[in-house]
Amino acid sequence: MAVYTDVSFEDLEGLLAGYDIGVALSFKGIAEGVENSNFYLQTDRGAYILTLYEKRVQTGDLPFFLGLMEHLARRGIHCPQPMRDRGGNASTILKGRAAAILSFLTGISLRKPEPQHCAAAGAALASFHAAADGFALSRANALSVAGWRELADATTARADAVQGGLAELIGQTLAALARDWPSSLPHSVIHADLFPDNVLFMGDQVSGVIDFYFACNDMLAYDLAILLNSWCFEPDGAYNITKGKAMIAGYRAGREMSAAEIDAMPLLMQGAALRFLLTRLYDWLNPDPNALVRPKDPREYSKKLRFHLAVKSATEYGF
Repeated sequence: MAVYTDVSFEDLEGLLAGYDIGVALSFKGIAEGVENSNFYLQTDRGAYILTLYEKRVQTGDLPFFLGLMEHLARRGIHCPQPMRDRGGNASTILKGRAAAILSFLTGISLRKPEPQHCAAAGAALASFHAAADGFALSRANALSVAGWRELADATTARADAVQGGLAELIGQTLAALARDWPSSLPHSVIHADLFPDNVLFMGDQVSGVIDFYFACNDMLAYDLAILLNSWCFEPDGAYNITKGKAMIAGYRAGREMSAAEIDAMPLLMQGAALRFLLTRLYDWLNPDPNALVRPKDPREYSKKLRFHLAVKSATEYGF
């Protein structure tokens, strides 16, 4: 979450006239994340998040994202719900951008998750996968191999200015993944961005899952690879196998994995690391001057990618 587009109180009043959610009492920008403009809204009827969709979120994808949230909630997943306007629409236009008002979830995201939190996150991902099954809409993953190639083409010339040898690392890894990337593993709707800041906790229990704007149809095991990459490395770059075992156990308690999925995990972990390395590198090299937050350092994921390239078996992750 972040703020790229300013919304005045007059803009807000005009927007709320089309909804039946009360009168605004408090309104402020949220200076976190990197993708959209987000604001906390308190009315006399409750708390909400106003999101203006920027950058990578395409307006045509909103029915998928917003519909998925409603589908998941009907199946017991605690996630934000779009507030429909007086005409029944889940999204609108504000300041020339697609926008939506979402219900606000209570809970905190953890900066330093412990093994028990990793286990809970793994279980939450398995619950998400089960609940998302059967969702009527589909969306291709724009940030799979073809998308990585586009990002690599856009960043390779300047990559070594960020870190020596980065262009070669990206080029060699991308070539290998394009050749070997699996196609026959179980597919369904995945979250594709379940970082610690997108999981809310109350105590050691998950209280909510947020930020569905990279959700798509792809391999379920790839979603677990994204989770392991984002939760189970320490600040010094070391993989914490205790956290990894806890997360994998939490996930497999809710969804058993095939031998083929487990065997593919080193490759899927490489792909997950390359995906976030490339998007972070692109944002690092092309910062938005209007953003209130600094782009995330891509070198975190180049270190993770180098680790994965040395892994020989899924047992090294805790399987």
